[in-house]
Amino acid sequence: MSNPLAFFGRAAQYVLLSIAAFVSIFPFFWMVLGATNTAPDILRGKATPGTALFDNIGKFLAQVDLPRVLFNSLFVAGVGSVLTLLVASLAGYGFEMFRSRARERVFSVLLLMLSIPFAALMIPLFIMMANFKLINTYWAIILPSVASIFIIFYFRQATKAFPHELRDAARIDGLKEWQIFLFVYMPVMRSTYAAATIIVFMANWNNYLWPLIALQTNDMFTMTLAVAALNAGYTPDFGVIMVGAIVATLPTLVIFFLLQRRFVEGMLGAVK
Repeated sequence: MSNPLAFFGRAAQYVLLSIAAFVSIFPFFWMVLGATNTAPDILRGKATPGTALFDNIGKFLAQVDLPRVLFNSLFVAGVGSVLTLLVASLAGYGFEMFRSRARERVFSVLLLMLSIPFAALMIPLFIMMANFKLINTYWAIILPSVASIFIIFYFRQATKAFPHELRDAARIDGLKEWQIFLFVYMPVMRSTYAAATIIVFMANWNNYLWPLIALQTNDMFTMTLAVAALNAGYTPDFGVIMVGAIVATLPTLVIFFLLQRRFVEGMLGAVK
């Protein structure tokens, strides 16, 4: 062996990565095992597959209107993600491409607003939605998340890598600014859009606190609220809850695996 230090260093890396992978995967593994066991078995810490999977699935479907809940979550997450990406990318494009004296001041104020906790905004936001008669509607959940300051910041930083020569060439060809955005900027920044899609979709899908406040009837519940409601009794059935957690996790996993290559490119600032 020519270099023992390099060998032990590489071995230590693999050990650390293996531990990190185990810690990351174990909660999902435990969730799947729990879905196959009864509540007493889960409380005892049983770590082997059980025989209660179909019984838990039947109880879950009996307690949750799954098609309706999935539609609510997909509508809120899907429409909210599209609108957020459109607004945030337009804002990020504008902040980077158009220069003015007030640009940096406005952007600094936006970044400062990131420090405001959502708990301080809940009551004013609820009053605003009530005045617009949007409480217990999809739009009460979608609209507050559309202007995401973090995603605006993300798109502005990504736009710094956008080749300005393409914009200049498009202007010479006679394209207007909105045409440059749609037909030049968006295709070039597709990796950034893919990464932002994963971030925004997961945030909208997993949103719990604001839907809990704004949605008031069971037929409007999203998946997170439906799963949380399973744990509301004095003796929650943890096997059923695990089934609900798996169903709630699958859409985000699908989105991530479909866009994972673009996600890595987008996070690295790749521009194609």
